[in-house]
Amino acid sequence: MHISAKADYAARALVELAGDVARPLTCEAIASSQGVPFRFLKSVVGDLRRAGLVRSQRGCEGGYWLGRPAEEITLLDVVRAVDGEVITLRGKPLADLAYPGPAEALPAVWRAVEERAVRILATTTVAGLVRESTRPAEVVPA
Repeated sequence: MHISAKADYAARALVELAGDVARPLTCEAIASSQGVPFRFLKSVVGDLRRAGLVRSQRGCEGGYWLGRPAEEITLLDVVRAVDGEVITLRGKPLADLAYPGPAEALPAVWRAVEERAVRILATTTVAGLVRESTRPAEVVPA
C-alpha cells in the first residue's frame, strides 16, 4: 500500500492547525514545525483550501485556519481532498477492476483492503489525532 506524501503532509498540516486554534498559521510556520518542504506544502494547502478543510486570511496577521471544526475533519476527507481515491491500481479506481481466470477473485481482495482503509480513515479525526499527541506518555511496568 502507498500513502502519498500529499496525504501525509496534508494530515500533518491540519493537525498542526488544530493544535493551535488561537491564531492563523503560515505555511512557513507549518513547514518548519513539521519538517516538510515549503513549496510542496503550499500546493497541498491549496488543495485543502479548495476542499474547504482550511480557510485563509490575508495580511500581516494572515495565514491558515481550519475550515471546519477538527472533530468534523476525518483522514478520509484529507485523503480525498488531495488524492481523490483512497486506493488505486495503476491510477485507476478499484470499482470496475476485473481479472480473468485464476486471478478472478483478486479484485475482491483489493476492494476489501480499500473498504477497511476507508473505515479506519473515516473514523479518525484531526481532533482525535491532536488528543492522542498531547496525551502524557504511559508508564509501562517493568
